[in-house]
Amino acid sequence: MLLLKSLHLIFMVTWFAGLFYLPRLFVYHAMSDDKVSTDRFKVMERKLYFGIMTPGAVLTLVFGAWLTAYNGWATYAGQAWFQVKLVLVLLLICYHVHCGKLLKDFKHDRNRRVHVWYRWYNEIPVIFLIAIILLAVYKPL
Repeated sequence: MLLLKSLHLIFMVTWFAGLFYLPRLFVYHAMSDDKVSTDRFKVMERKLYFGIMTPGAVLTLVFGAWLTAYNGWATYAGQAWFQVKLVLVLLLICYHVHCGKLLKDFKHDRNRRVHVWYRWYNEIPVIFLIAIILLAVYKPL
């Protein structure tokens, strides 16, 4: 069980590293105006999203589900803290998918937002991280 928990946490950290860094790349991409820079950002963003973030997300979910099944779904299903955590994880998946949409917009030179918007957008995963960790550690509900 400790191995499952460790793998869940390792891939969660990997996923969040990407969730923190990709919007930061969007900030710099939105500020760039030369082709060399924009082409470089497109490559970096694509590799981060498909090479680190998405595998991290998938493996986080796989090992989280495995850990839950190992401990018995019924152990967690009725606990409010776990239900709230699942909702937050679903919202985080939506954020991840939205990052993919923004990536596609940048890829096709369709970005309509300024760098300041991305700076604020970059803060959203912090809220999720804090809430999910506090729920998992303290189990307050």
